[in-house]
Amino acid sequence: MYLQKLSVFNYKNIQEANIEFSPRLNCFFGNNGVGKTNFLDAIYYLSFCKSHTNPIDSQNIFHEADYFVLQGNYLIGGKEEEYYCAMKRRQKKIFKFNKKEYERLADHIGRLPLVIVSPADENLIREGSDERRRFMDIALSQFDRSYMEALMSYNKALYQRNALLKNEQMNKEDSLYEMYDAPMSDYAGLIYQKRREFIAAFQPVFEHYYHSVSDRSESIGLQYRSHLEQGNLQEQLLRSREKDIILGFTTKGIHKDELEMQIDGYPIKRVGSQGQNKSYLIALKLAQYEYLKQAGKKKPILLLDDLFDKLDASRVERIIQLVSKEDFGQIFITDTHREHLNMILQDNGKDFRVFHIENACICPI
Repeated sequence: MYLQKLSVFNYKNIQEANIEFSPRLNCFFGNNGVGKTNFLDAIYYLSFCKSHTNPIDSQNIFHEADYFVLQGNYLIGGKEEEYYCAMKRRQKKIFKFNKKEYERLADHIGRLPLVIVSPADENLIREGSDERRRFMDIALSQFDRSYMEALMSYNKALYQRNALLKNEQMNKEDSLYEMYDAPMSDYAGLIYQKRREFIAAFQPVFEHYYHSVSDRSESIGLQYRSHLEQGNLQEQLLRSREKDIILGFTTKGIHKDELEMQIDGYPIKRVGSQGQNKSYLIALKLAQYEYLKQAGKKKPILLLDDLFDKLDASRVERIIQLVSKEDFGQIFITDTHREHLNMILQDNGKDFRVFHIENACICPI
C-alpha cells in the first residue's frame, strides 16, 4: 500500500498543492514553521478522518477560506483507490471512498493503516492516562472492528450514565442505571480482554525495537492496569453508585485504565533521561508499526515528523538503518537539516523523492 498522489486545498496554511510521491521514501525539509508538519497532517487526516494536531475541524481551514479539501490516490493490492474529504464551515464533513460517501466515518478507520512519530509523542510519558489509552485504542481500532465498535458503544453508554449522575431529579432511580450498567459491563469485558492480549503480544516487539534504537541494556516494560482486574464491572458500578452521584461522574470502568511505562522497573516519567524517553517513544511507535503490519497483512504508512530533534548521532544512525530495511513500506520524513536526510538517502538507493517547503509551498528537488 502506498500514497501515489496527494491534493490539498485550503488546509491549514496550505492554499493549494498537488504532489506525487515515491512508493518508498519521501523527505520534506525546510525551516521551522513553514508547513512541513501540515503536509504530514493532511496524510494523517486521510487515514483517521481527523487532524493529528488539532481536533477542531473549523480551525484547520485556511484562515481566509470557507472550506478545505483533501484527496489521496493510493495503490493498494495492485488496485488504485481514491479517498476524498471536504469540510465546510458549519456543515457536516464529507468523506468518500471511490466517490461514494461513507455512512459512518468509523467505517473508514483501518482502510489506510498509518503510524506517526512526532514531538507530541512526549505526552505519552508526561501527560495523564488518557493519552496512553488513546495509544492502545488507535493501534487496536485500525485492525479490529469489534474492538472499535465496543469502544464506541461503551463511550456512548458512559456519556449517558454520566448525564444521569448529574441529573438531581432522576439520579436516584435504580432502574435507570440498569439500562447503562449492564451493557457497559459487557463492552468493558471485551475491551479489557483485547487490551490485555494486545499488550502481551506487543511487549516483546517493543523490547526488540528499544534495544535496536538504544545502545543501553536497561529493561523496559509496559504494565496494563484496569478496574476489571477486581472482577465484574457491573458489580463495581453498583457499589460505587452513591459515590458517583456525589461526584457527578463514573469512577469505575475501562475509561480509567492505565498503561504504566517503565524502565528498570520504575516509571519512566520519573527516572527516564531525555535520550531514554526519546528512544522509548520511537521504539513504541516502531513496534506499533510492526504489530499493525502483522495484524493487517499490509505495510502501514509511516510518518516521521522532526524525528531527529534532540537525538545524538549514534541513535540517528541506528534509526536510519532500521527504517531503511524492507520491513518498512512508504515513509514520509520531515527535518530542518538536509544533512540528516542525505544520510537516509544514502541507504535507500534511487527510490526516493525530496521536497523543499517554504511558506507552505512545496517544490520537488
